Amino acid sequence: MTAQILDGKAAAQALCDQLQTRIAKLKENCRPRLAVVLVGDDEASHIYVRNKQKKAASVGIDCQVIELADGIGENALLSIIDELNRDSHTHGIIVQLPLPRHLDELKIISAISPDKDVDGFTPYNTGLMCCNHPQGFISATPLGVLKLLETTQVDLRGKHAVVIGRSNIVGKPMARLLLNRDCTVTITHSHSVNLPAITRQADILVSACGQPKMITSEWIKEGAIVLDVGITRFEGNICGDVDFDDVKNKASFITPVPGGVGPMTIACLLSNTLEAFLRAPECECSAHHLHHSHHCCRH
Repeated sequence: MTAQILDGKAAAQALCDQLQTRIAKLKENCRPRLAVVLVGDDEASHIYVRNKQKKAASVGIDCQVIELADGIGENALLSIIDELNRDSHTHGIIVQLPLPRHLDELKIISAISPDKDVDGFTPYNTGLMCCNHPQGFISATPLGVLKLLETTQVDLRGKHAVVIGRSNIVGKPMARLLLNRDCTVTITHSHSVNLPAITRQADILVSACGQPKMITSEWIKEGAIVLDVGITRFEGNICGDVDFDDVKNKASFITPVPGGVGPMTIACLLSNTLEAFLRAPECECSAHHLHHSHHCCRH
């Protein structure tokens, strides 16, 4: 068996093409706006933000990057977030992670208005996702994984899904999304005993642990769907948690790294931003106004 490749670049481009088409139909002076708060000089964070900014522009979303010094105080950062919350022209807000250690990450993220939390990280939106409520914003990376999984057209009901990693950003929300799709879900982590014995039971394996090429063909069962969220620089190359060349001969579907989940993360973030824009009561192009006018949001 040779696995079918789940092409995240192609899937992300298809989603972005849809977003571009929808945004092009809006009034010229009525565009979604995303604010990205970037604290410090972390090189990877700057690369991620540049990629987000470039992709946002390509679909017609205005993206404002607010760069702040590494030593900014907590109150000063909270004040900036509060200002963005109150700005009717800003529809989505993200704080690029990780933050410097002196800042309370949960406190900062919790300060973002749930209506503008397009990363889906606030406790409020996390709670809505856990309740399978459609109004919540879903964290972009788990949402991207789910969308890639849907392209397989495999019926997820009753499948055993194993998630490696329990972070608030990927592992936990990923497990909950799969549970909402009627999977039987096992979450594993660094203290799990005999991890390969657990992963070999998985119909669906999602790895987000950041350990390069840890998962080999011996870790998976024949025909498993393998989704690799990890990304690490290893021996001069970018690779994921999965030993791709080894596992592709045993899995039924597999994501590459790079080119798998990564592009979907940005596309889903932009999709959430458009949704936040359409929900905004201040904008005449919001869903509220669309409901009352057949001509609003069109040239």
